[in-house]
This record gives sequence, structure tokens and C-alpha cells, in this order.
Amino acid sequence: MGPLFCQQTDRPNVILIMSDDMGYECLGSYGSLAYQTPVLDSLAQNGLRFANCISQPLCTPSRVKLMTGQYNYRNYTHFGFLPDDQYTFGNLMRDAGYSTAIVGKWQLNGLAYKKELPQWKDASRPNAFGFDEYCLWQLTATAAQGERFSDPLIEANGKFLERDPNAYGPDLFTNYILDFIERKKAQPFFVYYPMVLVHNPFVPTPNSPEWQDPALRTKQDPRFFADMVSYTDTLVGRIMAKLKALELDQNTLVIFLGDNGTNKAIRSRTDHGNIRGGKGNTTDAGTHVPFIAYWPQGIGENGVETGLIEFSDFFATLNDMVDGKHSSDGQSFLKRLTGTGKNKRDKAFVHYDPLWGKNVNQYRNQFVRNLGYKLYANGQFFHVAQDTLEKRPLLDRDLERKQKKIKTALKKELARHPVFE
Repeated sequence: MGPLFCQQTDRPNVILIMSDDMGYECLGSYGSLAYQTPVLDSLAQNGLRFANCISQPLCTPSRVKLMTGQYNYRNYTHFGFLPDDQYTFGNLMRDAGYSTAIVGKWQLNGLAYKKELPQWKDASRPNAFGFDEYCLWQLTATAAQGERFSDPLIEANGKFLERDPNAYGPDLFTNYILDFIERKKAQPFFVYYPMVLVHNPFVPTPNSPEWQDPALRTKQDPRFFADMVSYTDTLVGRIMAKLKALELDQNTLVIFLGDNGTNKAIRSRTDHGNIRGGKGNTTDAGTHVPFIAYWPQGIGENGVETGLIEFSDFFATLNDMVDGKHSSDGQSFLKRLTGTGKNKRDKAFVHYDPLWGKNVNQYRNQFVRNLGYKLYANGQFFHVAQDTLEKRPLLDRDLERKQKKIKTALKKELARHPVFE
């Protein structure tokens, strides 16, 4: 398709917000009964809620796929690292004339491989990947040197911010975004906000009563997870309020999603039963994440999209939006957003080799799925629509004619990718 917006002033701003370790079951619009998310639920009601977005099961695999639009077997080489030769959606948007910023969690310099990857100490890598500005945690300093929540250790544009025991990292990140929006309001901008919430450690937020006691700000307890989800919603609300105050809300595409399933320590009540988080695992609880798009001037019709979306599709969609010429493994859903076409994806593929600790490496696998069924590289076949925990593999001798046809189609899709051993 040709350029969607002919004049630069007509181009939509784009803000992509990604919560860390938030499965679909955490939002009221997806059936949660456990958490307070009024802002995000309102965006879903007044925008487009995607019911079946499939992520990678773990943070870095998801981020590399999201940012580059490539399957992990092409460019995922180390946990916590993005190879130098990759072209990201930051590069794409900057090349298209957008002012760009990345704010939040980086964790892509290879800090766990300092002897092997000299890039770990290069604070300019976010700029090389297309971001004019950055304000980040875990760029050249590890979590052991400074955490992300109270008294955070944050690098912004080549300098460490002064430590403040009364500061809360997610507030500082959001403040940076609000300032960036204010400064760039007269031109199209792209903000990528990979949040540090709601990843463990599960600690108090400024809205938690315990925050008032400095000695309790690092107290860890899963019960604080609910506060962290609520604070995520609050921060999204601050961004939306800023857009509205500057009259930018109508032509800004705001995307909210999770990077992978919820931490396994968390069990959440929903209107379809209790769900235990599955982060790191290839089951539905590890790969089914929320995805909400809000864009009043651009979205053709509000509602729910039930078709599949996978993480390579976001690069493809932004490429479509700016009339880019860059290939990816994704399929653009821009026409679905604008109401000019349908979402054509009928299968989602995941190549998952975390290259990390044995607690997640045990789940390394490759699968392809449609809405109802899922086929793994080892041949296990599940009716995931009825067996979300994947406890009952379907045997060939028991398959109905329709199921055999589906398995054959999924097997054909798997065969398009390198053999997984």
C-alpha cells in the first residue's frame, strides 16, 4: 500500500508501551477480577482490543523479535543482547522523519557476557538502534549495582541520573516521556516505553501504604503485585492525560502490550477461572499477552479483534504505516487498525531458545499454532482452545478428519523454518 499520510503534519505519533511480565489475565478488559486497570480498560473499550496476541515466553527473546520483526533463529544470540547489525523499529521511525525516544528497560547490551561482548559498556547503542534520546535502566550497569524501583540507577543520554532514595523509577521514566512529548509536540514522534513494571521484585509502589516507610520500600511480597499492576495503569493514564492536554490524543497511536506471560509466583482470578502465570514456558500462560490499540483518528471501528497477532507483526505494521521498504517476518495489521481490511494472519510461529538458565532453557522449543490448535516441533499436538495447560496431547490415531487437516497445515508451516533439535 502507499503512504497512509501524505503530509508530515498528518502523520500519527506512535507510543508503544510494553509492560514487563504481564499476561493477558491481568487486565479487566481480558476478564481479570483481581486488579484495578480502569485506564487500560477504557482504552480497550474505546479502541481495539486484540484477544489473541502471541509473544515469546521470555523478555529478551520477545524484545528482539518485537524491535526487529525477525524470528529469533535469525538474530537472537545471547540473553540480554541485541546484535549490532540489527535494524530496529527505532531506526525505521527515525529514518521516516520521526523524533524517537526509548524509555524504561534496556537490558540489550550483553551485561551477562562482559568477557565475550565488549559492547556491554557502550552507552551509545540505543542511539545506534534508532533512538535520538533515551532514559534507561540496565544499559551499562547491572541490577546488582542499582535496582529499577526505589532509589533507581538510571542512565539518560550518556549520563547516570543522580541517585535519590525517594525516587521511584517508573515515575522518572514516565516524567521523561511527558517532557519528550512536550518538546516534540510540533512534529511526529515515536516513543518506545518498555516498562520495568510489573517484573519482580514485587515491592511497594508510591501508592502502597508501605511506601511511607523508607525501610519497607524494598520489602518483597507477591501481594504487592496488585499494586504494581494498578500503578502501571496510573502511569498510562498520565501519558494519556498529557496527550489530551496537548490535543494530540486523537492522532496518536497508543499501543499497550505485555512482553510475555506473568511470573509463575502469581495466581490471578478471572471470569474464566484462576490462572497461574507461565513466564518462560511456551504454554498459553507464557505467551498470551494483552494488546490494546487506541487511535481515535485512525482506527476504523472500535471493538475486539479475535485473530492472531505475533510479535514480528509490530515492525511490519510500523513499516507499512511509514511506507517503509524493509522486510520482516511479520504481517502488517495496519489495514485492520484503519478498518480498510482484515487481519489475515491465521497461524503464529514461535522459535524459542532462551540461552539462559536451566529454569527456562528446559522449555526451549518451536511451535506453530492457529486459534484452536498447536503443534510443536517434536510432534506434540494440542487442542489449546480446550486444553490451555497442554495436559492432553492428541494422538494421530484419535484425530478426526478436520483435526488431521489442521495438523497437516501446521506441520507445513513448521517445515518452512530451520529444523529444531
